[in-house]
Amino acid sequence: MKIRDDHMYHGAALNQVAEHKLFTAINSLKIGRKLYQNAYKINDEIALLLKYATKETKAHFEFVFTFSKQQLADLLKVRNGNAKTFVALICVGAREICCISYEELTSMIDARKAAKGAPEDQYTVLVTVPDGKSMRVYVNAPGVKMKTLGKAKIVKRTDFPRRIFG
Repeated sequence: MKIRDDHMYHGAALNQVAEHKLFTAINSLKIGRKLYQNAYKINDEIALLLKYATKETKAHFEFVFTFSKQQLADLLKVRNGNAKTFVALICVGAREICCISYEELTSMIDARKAAKGAPEDQYTVLVTVPDGKSMRVYVNAPGVKMKTLGKAKIVKRTDFPRRIFG
């Protein structure tokens, strides 16, 4: 079987999960008969979705993560079946993983919907990894370049994988 990029990048995140002292099991995430791509069940109680971006944008030094309406609908189904649901945003070029909860992700997307006044076909979540500082995760204000919508969520570099087990 050929090794795809997502195998390597997801493997880096899953390796950190497996090395945590509270780790006991990992499985592909299934609800009913549906197998969810890029999602895993950790310790029978935690759902973890993995997304990766290989490089920062040259203009703004942001890692860009796109969520389509279908991905968000699938993630809601995952959340409905798993009280503890997290999204790990793998910033490959920075060699960091920005972990946010499902609620934090949807809060940013809901704020974007409210600011826009309508739903969009997809949503872009941005992560910056400033040297020597915590990561910042946010969405941009609609129709305005380089303007963060609300305050960026600050995520410590040491939060993953510790946070999913908390």
